[in-house]
Amino acid sequence: MMPTILTIPLMQMASGDSLSIQVYKFAGATSGKKAYLQSNLHGAEISGNAVLHQLIEYLVGLDSESLCGEIWLVPACNPLGTNQRSHHFSSGRYNIYDGKDWNRIFWDYQKEEQDLIAFAQSQLNCEPEEIRQNYLRRIQESFAAQKKKLGSPSSAPFIEHYRYRLQSLCLDANYAIDCHSSTNQGLDYLYCFPTREQSAKGFLLDNGLLLNEYDGNAFDEAFLKPWLALEKTLADLGKPIQFDVESWTLELGAGMAMNPESVAKGVRGIKNYLAQKGILKVAGFPLPETDSHKIAFTPRTQVQRYYALTGGMIQNRVELGSYVKTGDLLYQVLSFNKKSQLPETIDVRASDPGLVFDLSTNHSVNQADYILSLMKDSYSGQQSAVSSRTQTAGL
Repeated sequence: MMPTILTIPLMQMASGDSLSIQVYKFAGATSGKKAYLQSNLHGAEISGNAVLHQLIEYLVGLDSESLCGEIWLVPACNPLGTNQRSHHFSSGRYNIYDGKDWNRIFWDYQKEEQDLIAFAQSQLNCEPEEIRQNYLRRIQESFAAQKKKLGSPSSAPFIEHYRYRLQSLCLDANYAIDCHSSTNQGLDYLYCFPTREQSAKGFLLDNGLLLNEYDGNAFDEAFLKPWLALEKTLADLGKPIQFDVESWTLELGAGMAMNPESVAKGVRGIKNYLAQKGILKVAGFPLPETDSHKIAFTPRTQVQRYYALTGGMIQNRVELGSYVKTGDLLYQVLSFNKKSQLPETIDVRASDPGLVFDLSTNHSVNQADYILSLMKDSYSGQQSAVSSRTQTAGL
C-alpha cells in the first residue's frame, strides 16, 4: 500500500530557500476513521521521527484491506525548530524569533465558541455521529477565518501561518497523536485527558500524566478541548456522550537521541492503539494484554520539579526511573564560592515520594537551573525540600 505524499510549503526564507513539511497519507480499501500523527514539534525531540519512519515502512508493506479509514503521518513537522543548533547541540523548543514555545501556540476553538449551550440544546434529539459532524462543521467554519487573516495585506506572524498548516491537516481527525520526548533525559509515558484513561491502555505504556488542568494552547489540548467542553455541556443537559475523538502526546525517551527501546515502545503502542480503534486490521493486534494493562496515572498538578538551590556541579544524582521516598537523597551540589571559604557539598533530599521521570542533561548548574522532576504520589504531603550542608575540603 503506497501513500499519497504531499509537500506543503511553510516559509520562504530571505535567501530564497523554502521550508516545508511532508505528509504521508495512507487510505484503506474501506472508508472509516482518520488518525493523524506528527513528530519533532520540538527541535531536539527526534525519537518520534524514527517511530513514524518505521510506521511508514510498516504501512507500505500492508495491503489496503488491512486499513479501514486513513492514517496521515507528518515526521519532522517543524523544520525551523529541527534545524536549530548551538555548537553541537539541538534545541528548537522555542521560536528564536519571538521566544514562544512551539507547543504553546495553537488555535483553540473553545476560546471563540459562541453559545455552546444553545448548540448543545439543539442537538439533544440527534445521534452522536450526527452531533459530531455538526460540531465539526462549526469548528471548521471558525477555522476558515484564520486563513482569511493570513492572506490579508497585513498577514500575521509566522507562528499563525505555521499552526494553520498543521491544524488544517488534523482538524477532522478522530485521533491525533503528537510524538515528543524529553528535552533532557526522560522515561516513556503519555499525557492523557480525563475520561480517556481506558483508551490509554492501547499504547501499553506504564506511566501517564493526567491533564486535570490545561489552557488549550498545546497541540493535543487545542485538538480535544472543544470536544471535552461539548461532552460536559451535553451531560449537564442530561445527554451524556463520549465522542470517538481523542488526542495524545507520547513522550519517548531523551532529547537529541533515538533510543531503540523508546522507539520500539512507540511503534508497538501506536500499532496497538490503531488496531484497538479499528483502523488497522492486522493479525495479532490489538495485543491480548491490552485490556488488562495497568497504567499508573499521576495528575499533572502532582509533578514536582526541582531547581538548583545554588550554583555548582551535580554529583550522585538519583537515576532515571528510580522511586524515592521522603528524605531520600536526590542529588548533591559541589558548591564553590568567592568568600574565602572552603567548598561545600550540599545534599538535596526529596520532600515527597515519587517516581523520577525526567532529568536534566547538564550537570553544571547556575542557581535556579532545572535538575529533575518527580511524579509525586497523590497522598504525599506538601513539605519543602530538605537540604543539609557538609563542609568538605579539597573538592
